[in-house]
Formats: sequence, structure tokens, C-alpha cells
Amino acid sequence: MAKIRPYGDDDFAACTGLWQRCGLVTWYNDPSRDIALWRQSSCAEIFLAEDAGAVVGSLCCGHDGHRGWLYYVAVDPDRQRSGLGTRLVRHAEDWLHRQGILKVQLMVREQNRRIIGFYAALGYAVTPRAVMARWLELPSPPPEGVELAPDLALAAGREAKLRFTITYLEMTARPAIQPVHPPASLKFALLRAEHPTVAFYRYLYNAVGGDWRWWYRRQMSDAELAGILADDRIEVFVLYVDGAPAGYFELDRRAASTIDLAYFGLMPHCVGRGLGRYLLYAAIEQAWSYAPGRLTVNTNTMDHPRALPLYQKMGFTPYRQEEQQIIDPELTGIIPV
Repeated sequence: MAKIRPYGDDDFAACTGLWQRCGLVTWYNDPSRDIALWRQSSCAEIFLAEDAGAVVGSLCCGHDGHRGWLYYVAVDPDRQRSGLGTRLVRHAEDWLHRQGILKVQLMVREQNRRIIGFYAALGYAVTPRAVMARWLELPSPPPEGVELAPDLALAAGREAKLRFTITYLEMTARPAIQPVHPPASLKFALLRAEHPTVAFYRYLYNAVGGDWRWWYRRQMSDAELAGILADDRIEVFVLYVDGAPAGYFELDRRAASTIDLAYFGLMPHCVGRGLGRYLLYAAIEQAWSYAPGRLTVNTNTMDHPRALPLYQKMGFTPYRQEEQQIIDPELTGIIPV
């Protein structure tokens, strides 16, 4: 049986070789730097599992006086599923407990999510916390062609600000346009979603706006979004094609004499099928059925390039433009990458 012992002065090559075999080494984590920092700290320890003179397992642990952390949990591929990983984790937990630490945490990279089952079997649970990070210095420049996580992208100097132009449009009278119908070959239905659930609304919003960086409602809590959807003056109409959602529009009637076409769009698989003009026509007709003094909509340069011409073709007139910038929602995690 493998013996678990502290890291020694002659273990660097064997330890880092194990990490390489287990796929734990990345360009932005320097093992020599990590090991040096842990070894000079009284709040950290490196444990190795050794069998017949070979290093077959490792675990680095440390604490900040409040919480313990586990890092570089590795078991040689030929020894995995032997219980050695469990022994290493329990050994580190015992060491942390003796230091007076009552809680142990760890982080799992997105590309290594399969390991979550291992930790769940040991009593660990995914906790509802937002993990935020900022690099004070990158150890080396990012490799070419590597997709970067938000914290690494910011540290590498990737453009964090998105600059765009918003065009605000209005119509102050019902437009004299011919009725618009979808292609006759399509089986379609347009139905109002009466007080849609948050989950269904997020599905619509994310599917329609995913390619165009719709972010505003993604950052809302479920409770905040549910409050909006519960208001009878918010109308969500869903277009179905062949029985499946194809797009939607949302009218906001909360202002006294103005109705705002708050959201409008098609899902990617339905773009270019002759449905955009029909859905916009339906939104305009629904809005003017309330005889408002004004119908408004806005679009920006991150939206589909045909959005602004379509609004104008259907009777909207631009009345103001505004330059804005936001932190890229893909870098902040609001929009997953």
C-alpha cells in the first residue's frame, strides 16, 4: 500500500511529472513557483503518496486562517479508482482540522468537471457562490490560439470594453402597411405566454439574444425577473414553427401613453426564413390595438445588421442615437463563453 508523506527536497521532478501525466499543469500555473510558495508557508503542506520508491499521488493543501483549500489532487493514471485519491483527501482534511480549520473548499476547472462526482462521493457539494479573480501578474504571455477565461483575458490585455451605438426609434401613428404573413409552407402559431416562468423566459431570451450579446436580463436575479413577468402590462408573445419556439417579442405597457417594444427577435435556426417581418408586423399590430400615443423601440450596433433597416421599413423613425460602452459580458461571466 502506498505511504503518504510530506514533500521532500528531492521530490520536484517526480511530483511535477505526476502532475503532467494527470493533466494538471497549465501555462498560467508554474509548478516550481507554486511548490516554493507552499514550502515556505506555515499554513500549507504538500503530501505525496509513494509506493516502491515511486510517487503515485499528490495533494497540496493550505489555509488562510478561516478556510482550507485543496490543490493538485493527483493520482497516477495506473492507480486511479484504487481508493488512493480518497486517502489523500482525508489525509489533507485531517491535517487542516488539526490546524483548527472547520471548512475545506476547492475549485474545479470547467474542462475537468468529470471530477465533481469524485468529490461528491466524499461529501463535498457545489456551493452557490460567485468566484471572482484578478491576476496581479501573469507568469507568461498566453499561448496563441488559446481561448482565455475572463480573468486571464483581462490580465492579458484583451479588450474588456464593448463600445456600441444605440439607435432609438419611434412611431407616433399607426403605420399604413400591408398585412404581413409567414411563408404559406410553414406551420406556425403566435401565442401570448401568460405570465411565463422565469426558466421559460430565460430560454427565450438567451436563445434569441445569444448571438447578439443580449446581457441585461441575464444579470437579473430570478426574483427580479419574476416580478417583471408577473406584471400584466408586460406582454410576451412567442412564435412557434412546427410546434417549437422560433422567436418572441415583448411589449412593455407600463408607461402612461408610450408602449415600448422591449425585445424582439428570432432564434438562430429561423433567421432568414421570412419570419422577421411577420413577427414585427404582429408586434406593431398588438401594440397599436391599445391606441398608444407612441410606440418605441431601440437597437444597437451589436444587434443583427438587418434590425435597424427592418424597423425603419416597418414605419419606425430614428429620433436619437447614443454611444455606450460596457464591460464585455463574456469576460464578466454574465454570458458564458
